[in-house]
Amino acid sequence: MTTMESLIGLVNRIQRACTVLGDYGGGDSSFSSLWEALPSVAVVGGQSSGKSSVLESIVGRDFLPRGSGIVTRRPLVLQLHKTDEGSQEYAEFLHLPRRKFTDFSVVRREIEEETDRITGKTKQISPIPIHLSIYSPNVVNLTLIDLPGLTKVAVEGQPENIVQEIETMVRTYVEKPNSIILAISPANQDIATSDAIKLAREVDPTGDRTFGVLTKLDLMDKGTNALDVLEGRSYRLQHPWVGIVNRSQADINKNINMIVARQKEREYFATSPDYAHLASKMGSEYLAKLLSKHLESVIRARIPSITSMINKTIDELESEMDHLGRPIAVDAGAQLYTILELCRAFDKIFKEHLDGGRPGGDRIYGVFDNQLPAAIRKLPFDRHLSLQNVRKIVSEADGYQPHLIAPEQGYRRLIDGSLKYFRGPAEASVDAVHFVLKELVRKSISETQELRRFPTLQAEIAAASGEALERFREESKKTVTRLVDMESSYLTVEFFRKLPQELERFGSPGERGGNSGERGGSTPAEKGRGGNPVERAGTLMPAASNLDRYSEGHFRRIGSNVSSYIGMIADTLKNTIPKAVVYCQVKEARTSLLNHFYAQLGKKEGKQLGQMLDEDPALMERRQQCAKRLELYKSARDEIDSVSWVR
Repeated sequence: MTTMESLIGLVNRIQRACTVLGDYGGGDSSFSSLWEALPSVAVVGGQSSGKSSVLESIVGRDFLPRGSGIVTRRPLVLQLHKTDEGSQEYAEFLHLPRRKFTDFSVVRREIEEETDRITGKTKQISPIPIHLSIYSPNVVNLTLIDLPGLTKVAVEGQPENIVQEIETMVRTYVEKPNSIILAISPANQDIATSDAIKLAREVDPTGDRTFGVLTKLDLMDKGTNALDVLEGRSYRLQHPWVGIVNRSQADINKNINMIVARQKEREYFATSPDYAHLASKMGSEYLAKLLSKHLESVIRARIPSITSMINKTIDELESEMDHLGRPIAVDAGAQLYTILELCRAFDKIFKEHLDGGRPGGDRIYGVFDNQLPAAIRKLPFDRHLSLQNVRKIVSEADGYQPHLIAPEQGYRRLIDGSLKYFRGPAEASVDAVHFVLKELVRKSISETQELRRFPTLQAEIAAASGEALERFREESKKTVTRLVDMESSYLTVEFFRKLPQELERFGSPGERGGNSGERGGSTPAEKGRGGNPVERAGTLMPAASNLDRYSEGHFRRIGSNVSSYIGMIADTLKNTIPKAVVYCQVKEARTSLLNHFYAQLGKKEGKQLGQMLDEDPALMERRQQCAKRLELYKSARDEIDSVSWVR
């Protein structure tokens, strides 16, 4: 069967490890607290309730600071270890691991000085515990947590909120379900006014976790006793009340030996007419054994749930450590390799966005399929090829000599003016794709899990990608502008040479008996092109009375012919502009987005590489905390495994 010593010693070792690694309950709520999962005995009492005397009586030594006001300003985790008879008594502090204290007056002074190291010389309090282990043949294996005494009023030198601060600290220890509450109350005060019992009742209304201790029984008025409390009639608990007789102040002043004080306590109960029938269950020695036995049973019952909690937390912490990433090597070669690996991870995600493995790349297709055609449809060709503008441009192109057959210069000027309008949609397509690519870079950086550790490298990759995309955009704009200029520089004359053939095929307006300026008589050819009937200018010679009407129709036909040609060019550019944009921007971004960045990396020195891998301080702190907690929980698991084989 697992021994009491091994179980309580197990919890003692885990508690010390918790404190070393910053887990002492009520701290960082972002981590589960192993400290709070461990059973412990929290000593609670009001100021001047005799709390310190009870603890010293259990230990059998004077070692606690004394004085007026708040003496205990930090939790004191007091771990008692029973040693063989005749062995020397000594104490050890967790913060001074290699020093043994055999003089307990020095222990008292060290508690005071260690308290001041954290709180200063003020009367402030701190939740960071002091760990004190005492090894003695005169103690039982037991762990007690001495907490600051509850108070109702702040005295001089104390902050105004000290009352609430103390209560909050004490609550963090006694509220947890694994806590055993040692509620200490003086017998010479009404139990209804006890600060310890009041708090215990709030956090443990059934009394299952509370042990009541009644001190100063010998100081009660003559003729009175505390039997109603000790026998559970005034306030009933699930565990029996224990009476204590502490040393008087005169005994303390005379340095009465604690062993002698224990003997006097036993004699008091054995000879008291009021308490003699309870003598076997009274006194500090009985209290220590009772608590030790109960603590051992609670630990035994909680070991399975503690083990389960530890294993679950280890899995969670290891998962988070994988998520946060491991520390970066310090040599330049390893740092360069890390940067390249991170860039490859980013590049892989960026390509997935373009190729369809992740959303976003389809927006580029939307530019070509929706935005570009819509922009071309909105071009002001109706205004540019209006009858008035056609008449103006054609007339100006002829100068003082009217054209004989076809106004070629007029045609060229109309076409050239129309083609310039395509520059806007072409450049807008380039800008729209550029915006999509920039957004995909941003998303890819944010989705690259490994990069989240390195804000500086994120910024470097974003800047390098932005510069590359700007270069691609400029090249793409030059290319699509050339496409438009190419259409202006050399017209497709075959289109206009076929116009007389179409006219002969479908007949002249005079032969059809219709007005060429009217839109009701379209040929199948013009329907296919979406324009008006195409007729050769000057083929028909109308009568003088129809001159004005013919002239209007003449210019309408010119506008219609140009409109048909521009429609053909629009269809061509709808296909060639996307090809140019994809070739100059999308393909280049996919294959060489970080090429320039890679070239610059090779020129950087180790210090510069290290700066690029400068992590977010908050993330570094989180990793360190996770590593410490992981160390704590693995250590605790090993400690439990060392005794769990015994049942």
